[in-house]
Amino acid sequence: MTLDPGLRRLLELDIRHVWHPYGPMPATVPPLLVEEASGVRLRLADGGELVDGMSSWWAAIHGYRHPVLDAALTEQASRMSHVMFGGLTHEPAITLATTLVDITPEGLEHVFLCDSGSVSVEVALKMCLQYWRSVGRTGKNRMLTWRGGYHGDTFHPMSVCDPEGGMHALWRGVLPEQVFVPAPPPGFDTPVDRSYADTLVRAVREHADELAAVVVEPVVQGAGGMQFHNPEYLRVLREVTEECDVLLMFDEIATGFGRTGTLFAAEHAGVTPDVMCVGKALTGGYLTMAATLCTSEVAEGISRGEVPVLAHGPTFMGNPLASAVANASIGLLSDGTWRSEVSRIERGLRDGLAAARDVPGVVDVRVLGAIGVVQLDHPVDMAVATEALTSRGVWLRPFRDLIYTMPPYVISDADIGLITAAMVDTAGVA
Repeated sequence: MTLDPGLRRLLELDIRHVWHPYGPMPATVPPLLVEEASGVRLRLADGGELVDGMSSWWAAIHGYRHPVLDAALTEQASRMSHVMFGGLTHEPAITLATTLVDITPEGLEHVFLCDSGSVSVEVALKMCLQYWRSVGRTGKNRMLTWRGGYHGDTFHPMSVCDPEGGMHALWRGVLPEQVFVPAPPPGFDTPVDRSYADTLVRAVREHADELAAVVVEPVVQGAGGMQFHNPEYLRVLREVTEECDVLLMFDEIATGFGRTGTLFAAEHAGVTPDVMCVGKALTGGYLTMAATLCTSEVAEGISRGEVPVLAHGPTFMGNPLASAVANASIGLLSDGTWRSEVSRIERGLRDGLAAARDVPGVVDVRVLGAIGVVQLDHPVDMAVATEALTSRGVWLRPFRDLIYTMPPYVISDADIGLITAAMVDTAGVA
């Protein structure tokens, strides 16, 4: 369908003025213009409709225009849209912080509300660094992480992203130089490689005097390659960091709130980190918000320091609108039905993507919870892939050599089938 002149003009202005993520300026490929979203569907300005298999970058777990989330947002807006968090507080933020303490791994007692996932990692790294400065061990100022990770686009988080395969290699020589170990062996159910576990232990012990923290994405390495690993490696890290007096930080921005089949990926390992980040699905995809949680030991250590406050304070920290909709989103998960929904999605993804194993050029097909991945032996041709997917009524955003989906939990079996069929077909042409 041809766009009318007004909509065409909008896209012209977009190309001229709007800088989209990970894209050139001016844009070389016009984006699709969305007019409405409801349930799991995006309605385009040209009259087309797409099933959103991305949950808007993994955030819209309840789909769009959910009546409970809409009502929470509207009700809060009728009372107070925002108030500064310095010296003031409000019920939505207090409730949210208390709930996060209740539902995250035991021992995480304090919550710093942030503007976005990248900022929550920035805050977490700052917490770890400031803790050691506050207790007089200023030499502990580096981070250890494994390759294949992704933790955000702001400066310090970029330093713990993969230094070779990631997009942040541009900043080598500018970013702090961290300690990297090899990526964990792939496969959630793959037996533990004891030689790799020993590598982790040796690296932490060797660098213990200079390490502020070990920083990892638990169980799923997201934007770094959508790889899954055995949770036992998290237990190895917990044991050796406690032994060596190093903090352990989990980035659960992508994995939190049920995506891997447990409410938080740390539960697969049964361990509690010293610091943990959550975001993305925190507000059900409605508003930008994240949180950094820490143990009492970390908070009290900072409070005993020469600067006895955490040196961070976002203008929109604890925004009441975001807090209210986050409370509503978590409330939708509270009855536990999400577990059966994620299990249902997992079965549908396994069944639907099985055929991709026979497609030439496919090197791996993997599924965990509500995550399905088809990996190719070559980089995806984005233009070809996007055309192939959208022509089949599906919205996905492949990257590197991956065609993957992380759909909303409310998706139907029929729509799962639509997504997986589109992924299999696209793998053969992209």
